[in-house]
Amino acid sequence: MKIKYMYQQLFSHIGIIVIAFLTLSLIVSQYVETLVYKNKEEELVSYGKNILQDIDQSLGFNQQLLNNYSAVLSGRNIIFRVFDYEGRIRYPLEEFTYKIQLTEEEFSKIKRGETVSVKVDLKRFDQAVSLVILPYIKGDALIGGVMLTSPISGTAEMLSDFNHYLFYTIVIAFVISFLLSWLSSTIHVRRINQLKKATSMVAKGNYHVTVTESNFDEIGELARDFNLMVNELQRSKEEIENLENRRRQFLADVSHEMRTPLTTISGVIEGLKNDMIPESEKEKGLDLVSKEAKRLIRLVNENLDYEKIRSNQVKLQLEVIELADIFEIVKEQLIVQAEEKNNKIMIELAGEPFVTADYDRIVQILLNICKNSIQFTENGIITLRGETTANETIIEISDTGIGMDPSEVENIWRRFYKADISRRSNPYGEFGLGLSIVKQLVILHHGQIKVESNKGKGTTFIIRLPINNKLEME
Repeated sequence: MKIKYMYQQLFSHIGIIVIAFLTLSLIVSQYVETLVYKNKEEELVSYGKNILQDIDQSLGFNQQLLNNYSAVLSGRNIIFRVFDYEGRIRYPLEEFTYKIQLTEEEFSKIKRGETVSVKVDLKRFDQAVSLVILPYIKGDALIGGVMLTSPISGTAEMLSDFNHYLFYTIVIAFVISFLLSWLSSTIHVRRINQLKKATSMVAKGNYHVTVTESNFDEIGELARDFNLMVNELQRSKEEIENLENRRRQFLADVSHEMRTPLTTISGVIEGLKNDMIPESEKEKGLDLVSKEAKRLIRLVNENLDYEKIRSNQVKLQLEVIELADIFEIVKEQLIVQAEEKNNKIMIELAGEPFVTADYDRIVQILLNICKNSIQFTENGIITLRGETTANETIIEISDTGIGMDPSEVENIWRRFYKADISRRSNPYGEFGLGLSIVKQLVILHHGQIKVESNKGKGTTFIIRLPINNKLEME
């Protein structure tokens, strides 16, 4: 059987309130009743002691004295009887021939000098009374005693009135508590329903939904955690979509890059096979096939290299290397390509800078960046700068080439991205993987790399590598 959460809350609250009120009312009623009867008992005992004290001082049962007490106590609806050691009533005189009505247990207590108290006596008198019996002892001898009785009708009426007021108070408090419980349950259910509705929307794929947060209670904290979860799901969804888009773009780019050399190779082989290429052009065709095959090999190797770097499968052999030596090696390897585009390669060093890095990988980083600079620079200058500070080595590669818009700067690290989309057949970095590999290698060295560029004013790559690099070698 399904019971709504609101009703569960309401029933539980009301149940607790009812039990609490009933328990409290019983305790209070019992306490007040006990207190009233105790006060009545103390009052009777007090009067009884005064009577016995005056009897003792008057050296006997002075009728005038007892008549005075009778007049006073009758106004308070209290009746007393004085009796001797045999239990015969000595006052009032009209009951002189009677004995006081005592049980054996009560008479035994009187003989021992103990006070007898009965909260409610229903048997010995024509009405219910409260009863107190005090012994009158001189030395060790029982002379007699005094019995005081007071009807409980007034006390019972007072207790009845108190119970009525207590009942009305409980009813009013119950109604107020019920309303507060209903309001509290409604608010909690509304908040839970909001979470329920939001959860259903998330289950349907809507990750833009949010719920109201608060620090008031656990439901508010749950709402905050729910919003964090939805934000994380949205971020994961966007990342998955982005990865899927990149995967499709990657396949398209790889297919495009491989199709051109494969088409060229296939065409040349078909021409040679069918003697469609003149003898004088065969060597040129074979040379073209060789170049296109090398392009395919570079494409495969760069992709493999990129994935190894991303999955931390590359082992670095760190050593301290003079930047001057590395710059000279890079310049020597690229001088021919630079001269083909009428570019100059310049080296600027501040002092004797050094770098803590893997030799082959740092050369690979600089070669890729410099090739990129040569690719987009004509009749310009490519400058390699280096300096070592207290904590790091700073390497800058700047050119005076075509530059980039700010919107293009972040995209250059993407695989197969080209700042100039028309340059599909450039022999230097044509596959668009070079800069992606560069960034991963710099990160692997615990370094940082950034690009500063302006359209038509050239580009500068800035690399920062820590000089106290302590990478864990595999």
